[in-house]
This record gives sequence, C-alpha cells and structure tokens, in this order.
Amino acid sequence: MGSAKNSSTAARKARIEEMRRAERARERRNRILVVAASAVVVAGLVVGGVVLLKGQSDSGKDSVASGDDAKGGGSAGDSGHFVTGKDGVRTWSGKLGRTHVTTKVSYPMHPPVGGNHNPVWLNCNGDVYTQPVQDENAVHALEHGAVWVTYTGKAKKADVDALAAKVKKTPYSLMSPYANQAAPLMLSAWGHQVTVKSASDPEVNKFFAAYVQGPQTPEPGASCTGGEMK
Repeated sequence: MGSAKNSSTAARKARIEEMRRAERARERRNRILVVAASAVVVAGLVVGGVVLLKGQSDSGKDSVASGDDAKGGGSAGDSGHFVTGKDGVRTWSGKLGRTHVTTKVSYPMHPPVGGNHNPVWLNCNGDVYTQPVQDENAVHALEHGAVWVTYTGKAKKADVDALAAKVKKTPYSLMSPYANQAAPLMLSAWGHQVTVKSASDPEVNKFFAAYVQGPQTPEPGASCTGGEMK
C-alpha cells in the first residue's frame, strides 16, 4: 500500500518537474522572440529615420535651387498667358513656378503675379514701401496670399495716399512704386492682376475682398511678417 502511495507521489513530482521544465523552456522561447522583435523594430526605426532625413534633404534641394540651377537663365519657371475676365481681372492661364532662387528672375509680366522667387518674403502686413522693392521678395509675399498695390509716377497723389491708407489697415497687403507697369495703378495677387482707374474704383474693394488670403493662395496662413524689409 505504502509502495503504491510512494509511486504515485513520485509520478506526481515527475509530472510537476516536467511541467516546470516546459514552462522554463516556453519562457526562454518568449524572451528570444521578444528580443528578436525588438531588434526588428529598432532596425526599422533606424532605416525609417535614414529615409526620412534623406527625403528632407532631397526636398530641400528641390525647394532652393543653387549654382547653375539657381541662375536658370533668370527664368521664372512660368508658362502660359493672361486671360481677361468680364470684370477686367486678368488671370494667368498656365504654370507659375514656385522654386526658391537667390538670383534675379526675369518675369513674363510686370508686376509679376507668380513664379520662382526669393526664399525670403517681403513683409506684407499692411506695409507701405515708398521705394521700389525686389520682385523676387514681393512674389513670395503673393504666395502667402497678399495683395500687392503698385503705382507709377503718373498716379495721382490723392489716389496713392488713399490706397496707402487702405493697405495700412489691411493685413496681407503691401504697396510700393513700380515704374515698369502698363498703367498708373495696378493690383496684383498670385495669378491675378487688375488695373484700376483710381482709389475709389469699385474694383479696388472687390479685388481685396476676393484675393487677400483668397482661394488662389498657394500657402494660406503663411506669415507676412519677419521677412525682407528692404
């Protein structure tokens, strides 16, 4: 009787020990799997980081041209032509380049309504400039959704003063003299331009309402401060 009991106890201990060995073996396998999975995750993160950095580097190369590409023959990267609407607003039909360049650009229209431009925008938070500004900086302001008021020496002082007052109280707008344009008073936005007869021309308010941060803006909400002030 005692022998049978001892045999049963030994068998139970043997089963328990076997279960323990199996459990230890399972734990070892799980640890190995966890370590292997962690290694795969770390490797993936490393590779992903390298790809991301390379992508950012490549993107930077695309957005700011340098050397011969920056010179690019002074090209604006534009193609197309103006189409005049019934309201007199001329809309550019075609492509407007958006590459950042650090050299002078030869634009197909004056004032330009888009195209390759300087990496630094012209301040356009209701800024009124009494001296001509750089086209390349002004075009960047248009990309941010600004309306650019320009005038020649033939514009009446009263109109210039009235438009300056309007610009000063309108964020995302700027004003400057511009000798090389077809009319005394013109308003420009990205891809759009209109000639106005005077500061009281109804087209002034219509143009501002339509194009200050309008749907034509390539970069809505981008800053109009902290840029080039000269």
